[in-house]
Amino acid sequence: MSNAAQAYARTSTTTASPREIEAQALLKAARQLQEVQANWNGLDKALDHALLFNRRLWSIFLSAAEGADNPQPLEVRQNIANISVFVMKQTIDIQMNPDPSKLKSLIDINCNIAAGLSGRG
Repeated sequence: MSNAAQAYARTSTTTASPREIEAQALLKAARQLQEVQANWNGLDKALDHALLFNRRLWSIFLSAAEGADNPQPLEVRQNIANISVFVMKQTIDIQMNPDPSKLKSLIDINCNIAAGLSGRG
């Protein structure tokens, strides 16, 4: 990445709203999962890395949803928690029974939530 691109990336991250940062992280996770799906090699490092990144991201969302200081309505927090649990279960299923078609649900969830966070959904 060029110096100018790196500077832009740092600036865009520091000036983006928390919702936009979350959307960008979800889209990054979706891109990683899509790349693994498109270049399927079964249970390999690329799959492990993409699933780990996605799982960590959703673990953060789950922790935030469960936090007592979360200003979101209970229904929104419960929905986030439910999606997080689904993502965790789907991740385990993919690790136990690798299948590229199983990545679609994780990719779709990340893209749809990112679109909503960005105001595009």
